[in-house]
Amino acid sequence: AEVEEAIQAACNAYEATRKLPSYVRAEACRHVVNRLEENAEEFAEDLAREAGKPIQLARAEIGRAVLTFRTASEEASRIGGEVLNLDAAPDAEGVIGITRRFPIGPVAAISPFNFPFNLVAHKLAPAVAAGCPIVLKPASATPLSALNLGELILETEWPAEALSILPCPAATAAPLVEDERFKLITFTGSADVGWGIKKRAGKKRVALELGGNAACAVDDGADLAFAAARLAIGGFAYAGQSCISVQRIYLHCSIAEEFMELFLTQVEKLGMGDPLDPEVIVGPLITPGDAARVEEWVDEAVAAGAKVLIGGKRDGSYYSPTVLVNVNPKLRVSCQEVFGPVVVVDTFETWEEAVGKINDSDFGLQAGVFTRDIDKALQAFRDIEVGGVVVNDMPTYRVDPQPYGGVKDSGNSREGPRYTIEEMTEQRLMLIRTQL
Repeated sequence: AEVEEAIQAACNAYEATRKLPSYVRAEACRHVVNRLEENAEEFAEDLAREAGKPIQLARAEIGRAVLTFRTASEEASRIGGEVLNLDAAPDAEGVIGITRRFPIGPVAAISPFNFPFNLVAHKLAPAVAAGCPIVLKPASATPLSALNLGELILETEWPAEALSILPCPAATAAPLVEDERFKLITFTGSADVGWGIKKRAGKKRVALELGGNAACAVDDGADLAFAAARLAIGGFAYAGQSCISVQRIYLHCSIAEEFMELFLTQVEKLGMGDPLDPEVIVGPLITPGDAARVEEWVDEAVAAGAKVLIGGKRDGSYYSPTVLVNVNPKLRVSCQEVFGPVVVVDTFETWEEAVGKINDSDFGLQAGVFTRDIDKALQAFRDIEVGGVVVNDMPTYRVDPQPYGGVKDSGNSREGPRYTIEEMTEQRLMLIRTQL
């Protein structure tokens, strides 16, 4: 009943939100920015307790949400169109066209547990900026951050009916996927669930930002100390619970031994423990069952001949940062999304081989390459089948205004306020025959 109430409220509110001037939409987003900055530490502590996210990473996530809403406030004032001269055809002489983007209508959104503040912001902020009422189902494990954020929006002139946040089981939220009154569903989460949503969504537009198993190649001549430090963070921060967490590392054979010594030293330094400890960067997995799944995958790889260089131990919801070598690439720990603190390392002899190994995946979200050779960097950009290639940093790197998303099983759209606004609006054309 509450889901139906929320859907009908969104439909009713659309008559108001589609006519809201851009300054009202922009000011609503700016208000959220101000309130987030005023209460950043409180929200970060709530996030750390709710999601088990280490407090230093929780603080960073609140900062990212600030940037997401600030960018959306700016983009609200930039939603425009263009003037087209259409006299390419003789009978169109004197005809001009004007395009403009209009809000698509009520939006359904489903967000994951791992970034319960900023990935919710990536749904709500563009919806407010575009003028689309939105009904959001947060992850069942982490609903509080979404509710905190929603309360800030309701302090603005954004109509109360135009925002509903519904903590509920997936089965209860089925109408968000199937109800034709929604014109768009935006989903961030696992590939299996996301592509299943697309099959059930009917005629509505579907924007999917799904999983990955991010790979990185380190070339000879790269700054190995920097690469080792960054990849240790990229592989194990927040216990690897990010869709662009480093899962596969490919090393040029000439630098493999030197890199591994540096890398393992960096991994040993990572603090694991209480998420509220400011020194901790590796906290628990979201549930004991997820830690048990990671343990199962690692044990499977070891039984097939893989070697554990560090880690490989579970304690309840905690799984120690783990580095594996000699892994069959067809095993789950390599070819599927671990979503845990596990990194698989292999070598290559040629850059073409490295690119091929990165591409040997059903996923294609982001990849990284460390190289001082601009030609190799450009070749990686051209040939690696992902939504984004990060040069000389970890593939886990993301700046929130960027177009973020993947190909293959990793999704079909791009997030980032400007790009989500494009998904949440549709282009309309007006033709004018002048009397000139």
